[in-house]
Amino acid sequence: MLSPRYIFLLLLLPAVVLSSCSDDILNTEARSAFAEDLVYSDPSQAEGLVFTAYNSTESWGINRQQWWGRRFNIEGASFEAKFNFRDLDQFRMRAGLTPSNSGIFNQKWDQYWTYVRLCNEFLDNIDDSPAMDMDPERVNVLKAEMRFLRANLYSKLIRLYGGVPIIDRALGLEDDFDLARNSYEECVDFIVTELDEAAAILPESRPDAEFGRATKLAAMAVKSRVLLYAASKLHDPATIPNGPLYDYAKSSKWQDAADAAKELIDMVGSRALISVNNAKDYQDLFLSPNEDILFARPFSPEFYDFGTDANSLWDKTMPPNGFDGWGLSSPTHNFTLQFNMADGSNTTDGTFDPANPNDNREMRYYANLLFNGAEFRGRKIEYYLSEDPDTYPHGLDSPEGLGNPLHSSKTGYNIRKFQDELVDVNGGISPMRPYILYRLAEVYLNYAEAMYHVGNEAEARQYLNMVSSRALQPEITASGDDLLEAIKRERRVELCFEGHNFFDERRWMEEDKLGFDIRGLRWTMQTDGNLSFEEYTVVTRPYFEKHYYLPIPRTEIEKAPAVLQNHGY
Repeated sequence: MLSPRYIFLLLLLPAVVLSSCSDDILNTEARSAFAEDLVYSDPSQAEGLVFTAYNSTESWGINRQQWWGRRFNIEGASFEAKFNFRDLDQFRMRAGLTPSNSGIFNQKWDQYWTYVRLCNEFLDNIDDSPAMDMDPERVNVLKAEMRFLRANLYSKLIRLYGGVPIIDRALGLEDDFDLARNSYEECVDFIVTELDEAAAILPESRPDAEFGRATKLAAMAVKSRVLLYAASKLHDPATIPNGPLYDYAKSSKWQDAADAAKELIDMVGSRALISVNNAKDYQDLFLSPNEDILFARPFSPEFYDFGTDANSLWDKTMPPNGFDGWGLSSPTHNFTLQFNMADGSNTTDGTFDPANPNDNREMRYYANLLFNGAEFRGRKIEYYLSEDPDTYPHGLDSPEGLGNPLHSSKTGYNIRKFQDELVDVNGGISPMRPYILYRLAEVYLNYAEAMYHVGNEAEARQYLNMVSSRALQPEITASGDDLLEAIKRERRVELCFEGHNFFDERRWMEEDKLGFDIRGLRWTMQTDGNLSFEEYTVVTRPYFEKHYYLPIPRTEIEKAPAVLQNHGY
C-alpha cells in the first residue's frame, strides 16, 4: 500500500490539478498547491507528484468529474451492458455523439491532457533537480514511472480519438499552441518507444506495500495491448474511417503484436493462470492482489477512488435495488448468450435450453452475472412481478420490491464481478481491492489473436486454451474462422466488465454488436406460483459509423484549428 504520508497527495492533488485546468488543454500557467522548488527538492517530494499522476489511470468510474460518472464504467456503452437508471442515454449511444455533447465522455479529452502536462512538467524538471542529485537511482525509477504513465495516457487518447498531437515537453508561453495531430502510426511508435525505455528501468516486481505501482511487466502489458489494437481491422487503410489519423499500415503488424505479447509471456515463464475449482474461486480473483495482475489501481480503507466517497465503488452501484443497490449497469441478454454451457457447447446449437437460460452454464456465468434465482448475499435474486401479489408478493428486486424502483434492472441481470459480498453495500470496502487494468489472461489472449493472424493456429489454440481451460471449459479444437470466433468469444467472457469490450468490438468492426436491439428478460410470478419470463427489446441502440471514435470537443477545435475533427463529426 502507498505510504500514508502521501495519501493526502493522492486525495487532494487530483482535485487541485483538474479544477485548475482552464478550457485550454495546453494551458502553460503552472498551477499547483506546492511550489516547484519544494516538489523537486528531494526524492520523497518528487515521489508525491508521481503518485498524483497515478490518478490518470482508469478505475471504477468512467468520469471522475461527474457525480454519475464516478459510479459506473464504459461497459454501459458496450455490447455487454446498458445504463439502467431511467434508461438514460448517458453515453449518447442512441442520440449520437457530437462535438458539443459527448455525454458522460465529456471532459475525457481535458482530463487526459491535464495529466500529460503534469508528466511533461515533471520530466522537464527532474533531471536537473536537487532530488536527482540526492538519489539518482531512486529518482530515475520515478522518471520511468512518469514515462510509463504518459505512454499509458497516450494509449487511451489514441483508442478514443485516433492520432493526437505528440507533446513530449511542457509548452511555454512562447510556443505555438495550434498543434496539428500526429498520425496514428506515429503515436503508436511514440508509445512503444516510451514503454521500451521505461521498461528498461522499472523493476520487474514490487513488494506488497507498493502494489499498484508500475513495473517492467506493466509496461510490457501496455505495449502488447497497443500493438494488438493497432494491428486490428479498424486501423487497416482499406476500412473506413481511414487516412493518417486512423491507419496502421506496417506489414509486420501482427508479428509485432505477437512478439510484444510473447516477450512478456517468456518473462513469466509461460506459466499457468491461477487455478480455480468453482465460480466462487474465480470471483475471488478480482477482489485482492494476486500474481496474475500485471497492473491495477489499489483501494484500501485509507484511499478510495474519489476522496472518501466509498459509495462510488461497485458494492453500492451495481447490486440489485432489493439490496439497496443502484444497479447502474444492466448486462444485456444478448451478451449473456456469449457464455457457453458447462460442457463447452454454445447457446446457439448446443445443449442450451431457452426456457431455462440459467441452467448448466459455464462457471464464469455464475461468477460474473446476477440473474433471477441467483444466490446473492444470503438470498435468491427476485426480479419478477406477481400476477397475484396478495398470494405471491412481488419480487424483492423488482420495480415493486425493496429500494428505489428506478434502480430495478431493465434487462433481468446485474453485474456480480468485482463485488465483495462480505462487506456492507453502503460504504463497505475490502483491503487493497484492485481495479484491474492489465492482467496475464489478457496477454495470453492478445498472443492467441496475434498468432492466429500470423498463421500459427496451433500456438493460438494453446494460449487460448490456457485461459479457457482455467475456466473449467473443455479444450478448444477449432480452426479457421471458427478459431477466430472462439478467440473473440473468450475475450468477451473472460475480460467482461473490465473496459475491453467497448474497444474490442470497434477494432474488430463488429457492427451487429455496436448497433443492436438490447434484449432483456421480463420475469413473472404466475397465479399458480410458477415463474415464467418473456424476452423483449428494452431499447434499440442504433449504429453510427462515426462512433468508432469520440469527437474532439468543439471548443478545442475553435482554439486550435490545426487539430482536425474526427470522421463523421
